Amino acid sequence: MEFGRIFIVFFLFSSLFTSPAFAGDDAKVSLALYYESLCPYSAKFIVNHLAKIFNDGVIDIVDLDLIPYGNARVESNGTITCQHGPNECLLNTIEACAISALPELTEHFKFIYCVENLVLKHKYRDWESCFQETGLNSEAVFDCYHNGNGKKLELKYAAQTDALQPPHKYVPWVVVNGQPLYEDYEDFEVYICDAYKGDSPPRTCAGLTVLTTKEKEASRVHHVSLIDEAL
Repeated sequence: MEFGRIFIVFFLFSSLFTSPAFAGDDAKVSLALYYESLCPYSAKFIVNHLAKIFNDGVIDIVDLDLIPYGNARVESNGTITCQHGPNECLLNTIEACAISALPELTEHFKFIYCVENLVLKHKYRDWESCFQETGLNSEAVFDCYHNGNGKKLELKYAAQTDALQPPHKYVPWVVVNGQPLYEDYEDFEVYICDAYKGDSPPRTCAGLTVLTTKEKEASRVHHVSLIDEAL
């Protein structure tokens, strides 16, 4: 039940459950995460960084889009090859199905968080336990996977990823209002707060500023999975 305790910390006091969103849809900042399920750097970002926005109020000013495809590629026969092997293709598709079958953001993010937490612990083969851990119904997700809709979703995500301008170079690839953050992705909240033009920014935004080029170079210790690494 370790996951349950960790996740409650993130979500118990979330503004999603205690207050209406600060921003109207037209004022929200778009936040897109292009990732792959077995990339340790993607998992670390989701578990240790992205999850925080559900607790600190930043979720109220963003439209979050999760795209589980990453550095995979579509072969000439229509099959998909994933950077970290067949198990990654499986989990990419399962997470895509969770997003589709559980459209409420808090629900599918809970599931994805659980799976990626297992990835960090090298226990990803236990991913089905995340349905029990989160209390979510597995039937719709499994139906999506087995009826072929999951494959269609992955092909859609492939096209979405391949259409990125500029093209993505690695994962995690974080995009705020259409602009990639490159290796500054862990500072994504700074960029969200800077981009937000609404009247009531969350308290987290107070005092945050976009780093200078010199500051970025001094603090750059992030890790990524490069697109040209062997598939």
